[in-house]
Amino acid sequence: QVQLVESGGQLVQAGGSLRLSCTASEHIFSSYTMGWFRQAPGKEREFVATITWNGAGKTYADSLKGRFTISRDNTKNTLYLQMNSLKPEDTAVYYCAASGRVNFLPIQTSAYDYWGQGTQVTVSS
Repeated sequence: QVQLVESGGQLVQAGGSLRLSCTASEHIFSSYTMGWFRQAPGKEREFVATITWNGAGKTYADSLKGRFTISRDNTKNTLYLQMNSLKPEDTAVYYCAASGRVNFLPIQTSAYDYWGQGTQVTVSS
């Protein structure tokens, strides 16, 4: 069982930056494809970014390319999401997730096996 804990969410002004972290409880973190998703009030959970087990492959939601960067440090069992030029529409609960589909970059929530509890990001205008 992989347990994921997100942190770093907070209230920030539009145009600001945040870095989210997701720490995994298991040493097998390095074997999983990892992803970030977000869910705004009244909306479905949506894909943000994903990264392969070794960090060689990444993909992003088209609308977020250039502003968000996903990365990982397997020595620390930690996944990151750097978010720049934040907008009020980025307000959501952000979730990290782990997928056993290594060497793939899945964007569907159904492809992920483990989820964190989420961290709230609020962007004020």
